[in-house]
Amino acid sequence: MIICRTKQELQDALHKLRVQQPDRKVGFVPTMGFLHEGHASLIRQSVQECDTTVLSIFVNPLQFGPNEDFDRYPRDEQRDLALAQASGADYVFMPSVDEMYPSKMLTRITVDIVTDRLCGASRPGHFDGVGAVVSKLFHIVQPQRAYFGMKDAQQVAVIQRMVLDLDFPIEIVPCPIVREPDGLALSSRNVYLSAEERAQAVVLSRSLAEAAAAAGKAGMTAGELQEQVCDTIKQSPIADIDYVELLAFPNLTALEPNQLLSAIDGELLLALAVRFGRTRLIDNRILRFAEVKAYV
Repeated sequence: MIICRTKQELQDALHKLRVQQPDRKVGFVPTMGFLHEGHASLIRQSVQECDTTVLSIFVNPLQFGPNEDFDRYPRDEQRDLALAQASGADYVFMPSVDEMYPSKMLTRITVDIVTDRLCGASRPGHFDGVGAVVSKLFHIVQPQRAYFGMKDAQQVAVIQRMVLDLDFPIEIVPCPIVREPDGLALSSRNVYLSAEERAQAVVLSRSLAEAAAAAGKAGMTAGELQEQVCDTIKQSPIADIDYVELLAFPNLTALEPNQLLSAIDGELLLALAVRFGRTRLIDNRILRFAEVKAYV
């Protein structure tokens, strides 16, 4: 495994590789580090499907708001490198902030509509920062495939739209959420949870599972399903709901509250964000209504 800390290092290494083997397929896994099994699953999928896998580790300041946790965001370089190597990564790109942003960014990439709701509504500017760093990384790595976890389904939708609109020659590969045995979605932010918060946070995955089962009931509406999820989460006394939304996926357009789920074709995203103490957790479930209708 080769570690590169500058753009030039990585580009030179990949250029040499492509000259020697021009048909070699490059897979790319962009991360902010503090890697866990969810990241490892992305790396492994890239290794299975591509000839070369590049992992980036970069905590991107542009996607953090003024009152968010950029300085607190967990970092562990040696642990990350060990997991990357064990998962089969060929190259790890670990740039500094000055390397990625040698001068103030004056260019902005904004994806409209799909950023209007969910985390985009409560974290203004967040997805502009995501678009900026991911577009830079795509230009640096020039992969054929890029792998993103579905835990942040809105991010997947934003990146897919950016790639479509700007004609990036890259296939975006969404990958399933990886969970703890009790259902909690793996996240680098889980380390912030106290023992009590961690125990109560399992209500998130439980509320989504119960909602998926209820979605197939005759007469169930979009508003009723959202209300059921909220009621379940409120059973946790320390849970503070940021949002619970049911949207068309991947366009992330809203449904009418009285819209019957049994009349919907295509996929829906049931997404939530909830705070436990100072820690904000997100989770989601894709509802595929070709499957749901079988139970109606």
